[in-house]
Amino acid sequence: MRKIIALSIATIITFSCGQETKKSSLEELNEQKIILVNQIDSLNNELNAVESQMSKLDTNKKHPIVTAFTVKNDVFKHYIEIQGVVQADKNIEIRPELGGTVNAIFVKEGQKVSAGQLLIQLDDATIKNNIDELNTQLNLAKTTFERQERLWNQKIGSEMQYLQAKAQKESLENNLASIKTQARKMKIIAPFSGIVDVIFPKNGELTNPQMPVVRLINLEKVYVEADITESYLPVIKVGTETILNFPSINKEIASEIAQIGHYINPDNRSFKTRINISNKDESIKPNLLADLKILDFEVNGIKIPANLVQQDQTGEDYVFTVKDENGENIIVKTLITVANEYKNEVFVSEGLAENDKVVNAGARLIKAGDVVEIRKN
Repeated sequence: MRKIIALSIATIITFSCGQETKKSSLEELNEQKIILVNQIDSLNNELNAVESQMSKLDTNKKHPIVTAFTVKNDVFKHYIEIQGVVQADKNIEIRPELGGTVNAIFVKEGQKVSAGQLLIQLDDATIKNNIDELNTQLNLAKTTFERQERLWNQKIGSEMQYLQAKAQKESLENNLASIKTQARKMKIIAPFSGIVDVIFPKNGELTNPQMPVVRLINLEKVYVEADITESYLPVIKVGTETILNFPSINKEIASEIAQIGHYINPDNRSFKTRINISNKDESIKPNLLADLKILDFEVNGIKIPANLVQQDQTGEDYVFTVKDENGENIIVKTLITVANEYKNEVFVSEGLAENDKVVNAGARLIKAGDVVEIRKN
């Protein structure tokens, strides 16, 4: 067809050259030029129409192959990602109230104990001897007091003897109570149920109130503590969804913010948060590092993979969508507004609607107006 047009154009030009001898003025030449241009345009239009018709009839013509998905409303979430540390409400180092030599250790490291259970006995032999002596003295003082009390009641004994006997008895009773308290302090008792993590002294070693003897931990109630930048104060609330990941033990837990600090640290402009953890299997230990994802944005709308978003020369974001025209899949450049992004997804606030078809595989190899073949995933 293009050869026919070329021959036609050559014929027209030859004809015009033959006539050129008859017309010599510039005006006449311009008129001939206009006629030729119009004839060329007309032939090009005819050519385009023929090629278009041939394209429609050509069943063997290959179109670019792409894949596409139908957009649906979905929940888009954005998280703050920070790091925190596991803490335990009940994690203490027990120190003796009185110094003494370790006489007996009744538990082992790693052993579970109950509240009130005896852990370590310090040497209390001297205290026991003192208790025995005081009991003997107190028995004698009670006998003396009872006798003086009878005499006083019979108005035989003197008031001075009666009061002295009473004072002696009460003084010994107070001394005995005090030394029994000391004896109880020589016993290291578990203040709560938990696990004996560390036993510091060995049998026969001397301890004092400044030295820890046992570290006791209750792992049933642990929490993660983290510092969050003050700019997030408006969006972080008690009850905010939080995902905790512990890389060291390959464990992930869904929880929520349990407590928000009311003090802004002036050094790093942050506030503390607490996230409680269910730890029935006791696999989460104090001081374990945790990666936190705290929800700060959630919306129900259109979300698409971030790698499908392209930018044109004006900096506007767009994606390629597919429109059905006369049974053909036509590529459309669709401008969008990306309102938020997290990981590999973006939330599109404008430009896309539910049930729109967005091109994914092959999106970088096509342009607006292309006719494509959609391959099913």
